[in-house]
Amino acid sequence: MRPEALAELHALCFTTPRPWRADEFSGLLEARGTFLISHTNGFALGRIAGPEAELLTIAVHPDAQNAGHGRRLVDDFLCKATTLGAVDMFLEVAENNAAAIALYLKAGFVEVAKRKEYFKQISGPSLTALILKYSI
Repeated sequence: MRPEALAELHALCFTTPRPWRADEFSGLLEARGTFLISHTNGFALGRIAGPEAELLTIAVHPDAQNAGHGRRLVDDFLCKATTLGAVDMFLEVAENNAAAIALYLKAGFVEVAKRKEYFKQISGPSLTALILKYSI
């Protein structure tokens, strides 16, 4: 997927945190250690540094949600990160994103910490992020 398509899909899926712009995706895709998993209905963007990987963002088209696409992307992220040498995988998720939290917990992630006021909202108070970890 091109950065413009990633940004377009991201905008359909997110308001908090704000959707990422095409230039942001472009910069990340050019960065060392970043990898993209792209499917017809969504994508996952990750980054690896030594034995750790981070799921930076994941997006599934709203019309295709709740059909297993997110789980497939998470599984493919874990597989790719493992192939690249990661033994611990991390992500941050807004504490009010119940669907995403359920997805990650079912995939085997566990909560290890919180970051208060991590996600800024356009209006309203900032949201706490849950830091989740998956270990091999």
